[in-house]
Amino acid sequence: MTTPELEDEETGTGTEATPPPATPPKRRITWQKLTFLPAALVAILLATWLWFNQAHLDAISENALSNGQVSKALWQHVRLTVISTFFVLIIAIPLGILLTRGAFRKAAPVAMTFANMGQATPAIGLLALLVIWLGTGEKAALIGIIIYAVLPVLSNTIAGLKANDPTLLEAARGIGMSQLGVLAKVELPLAVPLILAGVRTSLVLNVGTATLATFGGGGGLGVLITTGITTQRMPVLVLGSILTVSLALLVDWLASLAELLLRPRGLEVGT
Repeated sequence: MTTPELEDEETGTGTEATPPPATPPKRRITWQKLTFLPAALVAILLATWLWFNQAHLDAISENALSNGQVSKALWQHVRLTVISTFFVLIIAIPLGILLTRGAFRKAAPVAMTFANMGQATPAIGLLALLVIWLGTGEKAALIGIIIYAVLPVLSNTIAGLKANDPTLLEAARGIGMSQLGVLAKVELPLAVPLILAGVRTSLVLNVGTATLATFGGGGGLGVLITTGITTQRMPVLVLGSILTVSLALLVDWLASLAELLLRPRGLEVGT
């Protein structure tokens, strides 16, 4: 007497195993990620606006906030952040790649030491030295911000490239890829998450450090903060502080979205 299993094997009519249903790809950016922080920022700014409408502003406060002073300070702050971040990227990422190549690897500890010195130096002291050397203005402020923000991107670029599996790199070379091809198509994509994390940290550092640009004549939201402190006018101080915090949170949120979108899908868990 044959069993159903044997009959299936003999006749070849056995039921084939059905593959599990394909799961839809996981969304990188959820609606919570897109809405929560912007909604919180809108609520904070709306509350600040309502408070200003009922706050009593004397002549000194009105003079500090009138004639487009707030929009000018905000634009200067954004400009300092964008320009300094651009130069940090074009300096730190190529330098990090260079310091992981061949004979230049021996110079990596020296470069990291200088980068650590730049960030360990108090920002206000570094800015003061640059002002003595270059004079007041946007140039000294930008150089100070760049020096202060290079370390996260440089260290993460070096760490990300060093963390790559040597067997993967050897396999890429084994199929005939050039050194440049391995770097562009294998090493950098694998290091993207760490590099983007360093860029995100650098962006937030730039927003915070840019408030000190006012001490070197570079402008920015630090003008409102220092004016509020020196004149003891709370509305001016509160406005400058809230705008700075809101800008830092907005920049961090935008950087987090870019981090999710630019990360290679092959590195995501469950894909």
